[in-house]
Amino acid sequence: MEHLSGLVSAPYTPFNPDGSLNLERIDSLVEHSAATGLAGVFPCGTTGEFSSLTLAERRQVSQRWTRGAAGRYRVIVHVGGTCLSDSKDLAAHAAGIGADGIAMIGPYFFRPAAVEELVSYCEQVAAAAPDVPFYYYHIPVMSGVTFSMRDFLECAGDRIPSLAGIKFTHPDPMDIRRCLSWEGGRYDILFGMDEALLAALALGCRAAVGTTYGFAAPLSQGIITAFDRGDMDEARRLQLLSAEMVAVYRKYSGAHPAMKTMMKICGLDCGPVRPPLSPLSEAEEEAFLREIEATGGLRYCPGAENAS
Repeated sequence: MEHLSGLVSAPYTPFNPDGSLNLERIDSLVEHSAATGLAGVFPCGTTGEFSSLTLAERRQVSQRWTRGAAGRYRVIVHVGGTCLSDSKDLAAHAAGIGADGIAMIGPYFFRPAAVEELVSYCEQVAAAAPDVPFYYYHIPVMSGVTFSMRDFLECAGDRIPSLAGIKFTHPDPMDIRRCLSWEGGRYDILFGMDEALLAALALGCRAAVGTTYGFAAPLSQGIITAFDRGDMDEARRLQLLSAEMVAVYRKYSGAHPAMKTMMKICGLDCGPVRPPLSPLSEAEEEAFLREIEATGGLRYCPGAENAS
């Protein structure tokens, strides 16, 4: 399988003001992703509020993305959840619509007790789309599934023929490096923490998946460019700016509603978040805009130049 390189956006699922799905907005997100030079998108993940979507909505969202991207960049559809049968159905659907990959979070209510149980679960989902590259989505802070990913690769490599790698959203540099070195770098390790991208590049990661790449791709692309040319001072400067912006997002309802507000600031309004999340109030939006402007990072967010 061809290795993935570059930035992959984790896009928001757009909703209308009444909370219903806004599929038409996806079309503009598709074009924005192409214009900013992304390597791919990861719809229906954590950013896409997958656990708040019906199965029918997840199919509609993934189909709209795959149809729009159509060979311009990769679409890796997240099919994970807490019901094995649902995940298998979503995987088969993703294969049928031409997705470039599928991914799944570990089951996060009843959890596997051993890495072998997790591999068995993933094996069944991957088998529903045997010709589509499969990525395990490692995000222990959300899933509670904490196994070593190197152990996962060692166990899964011979059992999941379509295994392409791991979306690694966890700050464990030793495990990341051990995964990258396993079997001569056979698997993609897609780093999932935007505020620490530079550290992942230093470890050897070639690709990253993140929310901020949907509205501030030039900032992280600048980090990669500076790293590649050996300009570590510039890479560190830009990474600090990314971290400062993420720190502002996290001050407001745990980041998710604030970053959806960023989409609106950039002219890509994706509507409100769904319960149990709550959108920012008007006063919170005004305070957020002041703080995010103060970081100096809006110049790296296409469409946000005249936000104030």
